[in-house]
Parts: sequence; C-alpha cells; structure tokens
Amino acid sequence: MNTIDQNLKENWLKNIILFLSSQTISLFGSSLVQYAIMWHITLTTESGLMMTLYIICGFIPTFILSPVAGVWADRYNRKMLIILADGLIAIATLTLAILFLMGFDAIWLLFVMAAVRAFGAGIQMPAVGASLPQIVPKDKLTKVNGANGSIQAIIMFVSPMVSAALLGVTSIEMIFFIDVITAAIAIFTLLAFLKISVHEKAAEKQTTSYFSDFKQGLQYVNDHNFLKKFFLFFAVFFVLMAPASFLTPLQVTRSFGDDVWRLSAIEIAFSIGMMVGGGIIASWGGFQNKIKTLGFASIIMGICTFALGIIPVFWVYLAFMAIFGVALPIFNTPAIVLLQEKVEEDYLGRVFGVMGMISTSMMPLGMLIFGPIADFIKIEWLLVGTGIFIIILAVFLGRNKVLIEAGKPSLTES
Repeated sequence: MNTIDQNLKENWLKNIILFLSSQTISLFGSSLVQYAIMWHITLTTESGLMMTLYIICGFIPTFILSPVAGVWADRYNRKMLIILADGLIAIATLTLAILFLMGFDAIWLLFVMAAVRAFGAGIQMPAVGASLPQIVPKDKLTKVNGANGSIQAIIMFVSPMVSAALLGVTSIEMIFFIDVITAAIAIFTLLAFLKISVHEKAAEKQTTSYFSDFKQGLQYVNDHNFLKKFFLFFAVFFVLMAPASFLTPLQVTRSFGDDVWRLSAIEIAFSIGMMVGGGIIASWGGFQNKIKTLGFASIIMGICTFALGIIPVFWVYLAFMAIFGVALPIFNTPAIVLLQEKVEEDYLGRVFGVMGMISTSMMPLGMLIFGPIADFIKIEWLLVGTGIFIIILAVFLGRNKVLIEAGKPSLTES
C-alpha cells in the first residue's frame, strides 16, 4: 500500500464524510428537479403516455451506458469521472433553465433532459461503487453503505415535499438553478478537499481497447461461479419485484380509493422504513454471513409482497409497506459490500457496470410482463404469486453452497 493510500485509510472517517456529503448535496438537487419535471409533465399533459416516455428516457441511457461506464471506472480516475458526470448534468440543467426562461418550454426538452441526467447517472454509479473501497477500510464498508442507504432514503422522503413546496411559491426554472448550485458545491467539495489516489489500472498506460476491457470484465464475471450465480439471483429477484415496485399505486387507487393522500402515504411509509432499515444495517452489520443477511431480507420482502396482496385494511397495508422499506437496505447493503470485498480492484468498475445493467433493466422488463397482465388479472393475485416466488428464491439462495461460501466474513472482519 502506498503512502497516499495509507493516509486515506487513516483519515477514512473525514474522507467518507466529505465524499458522502458531496454526493448527498448533489443527489438532493437532482431529486428536486426529477420530481419537479415529473409533476410538470403530469400537470401540463395529464397523459399516461407522456409519463411513460419520461420514465423510458430516464432509464434506457443508464442501461446502455452502464457496461461502458464500468470500463471507464476501471481505466480512468474515478473521482474525476464523478466530477465530470455531475458537471455534465449541471450544464444540461443550466441550459434547460435558460431555454425555459426564454420561453422555449416544449415537453420534448424535458425528455432530452431526462436522458442526459440518466447518462450522467450511468457514468456516476459504477465510479461511486468502485471508489468507496479506496476510501473505506473493508471492515467498515457495511456501516458506510448502510449509512449511505439511510441518507438516500431521507432524500427520497424530503425531496418530493420540498419540490412541491417550491413549485407552489416559485417557477420550475428556479428549481433548475438550485440543482446547478448543489452540483457546483458537490464538485468544489470533491476537487478542493478530497484526495482519492488513482487506482493501479488507471495509473498504467492503457494498452487494450475498450471492447477488449469490456470483454475481460464479462469474462471475469463468467470465470467466477459466485458472480454468475449472484447476478442470476439478482436478475430473477428484480423481475419478481416489479409488481410491488410499480403496480402498488394502481392497486391502492383501485382497491382503497383514488385519494392523493393515500398515494403519498405509501411513499412516505416506504421512505421512513428505508431510513430505519439503513440505520439498522449500519449499526447491526447483519449476520456474519452476508448471503444469510440477503436471504433474510429477501424472505421479509417476499412476505410483505404476499401480504400487500391480501390485506383489506389500508392502515395495515401501510405498515407492511413500511416493513418492506426496512428490509430493502438490509438487502442492498450486504450485496454492495460483497462486490466491494470480493472483486479485484481492477475489475470493480466493470462488475458494478454489470450490476447497474441488471438493476436498471430487470424491473422495467418485469413491467413488460406484469403491466399488461394487470389489466386482466387482479394486482392482488400478482402480488400473492410474486411474493411466494420471492420466498422460494430466498430459500434457494440460502441453500446455494457457492454463494454461502462467498458470503462468509473476510479475514479483515473476522
């Protein structure tokens, strides 16, 4: 370990506070804009098709870019990639704000903006995931990722309310300017105060092509039995999660009533649950075997999905939605930490790129299956069915010898 790395590890607490603070500020501004655009499209078009187009523009660029961005995160300075992604989004948002102020406020501009933001997020996700192990000692990764999950949940909880309040007193252009300011603060924090050493592969002269690096990344996943099984589990899990993630607002409207407060209540219950879950996993750390923690959280989510399909009382429904929220960080955190611990640093970006592809594509693919079915079969039955399958999948996860072996604590933790 070189001197810079040694200093990073010694000052890891100060460094991670700086790093997460910059990301939190940036994410808050982004969330404000995301909700403002969503509500602007809803209020001005009242069209389900327009909302669908906005959602598609917001995930396809991330999906397409994730494998390439994974290669970039392994070839180049990860801190600079995060800064460039933030800068790209800020410049695009500033341009949009100026165009809107000049009277060019066509809806298609918002679709372009959603695509640019998704492009930036696609660059940022693998770089952030691969940077954390450079700053944080391995035995502290669970606590840090858990705390990060809680911070993100707080932003999810606060930003819709703040965005709605701002839209009530100011214009959408002012919210765009807030995002530009938060991005500038985040970039300045990373540039001025945080030193992250350039990882070994990025410091070397690149002798291979992008395509060759990408192929090596896929080969690395293919050669590791643990990664193959791990990603297969995630792909199936995310497909099964689609009804609980996307169809519950429609279910609430159909089964409990179309009051707006009910839709807000399920979002709030879920967000509060996520905050609590992030705190639990950060302080508890999970079972010694991370795969057992994953399996435990999967079973809770399976039971909650099943329960959402059979509960006739809205307040009980909200309670299960909150428990679902608690389980999500307990599921996500050990999954991220496992990759950060088990994957060689030279391949971390590409492996997180593959993870990004799976996480951004599988739920929408699930919706292509379950969405049309929901017009013929009651959503309650879809929730009951997918809930049972999630529990079965969790049982298989807990019995898989390769994954259980990979989930055992590393030497730095034991």
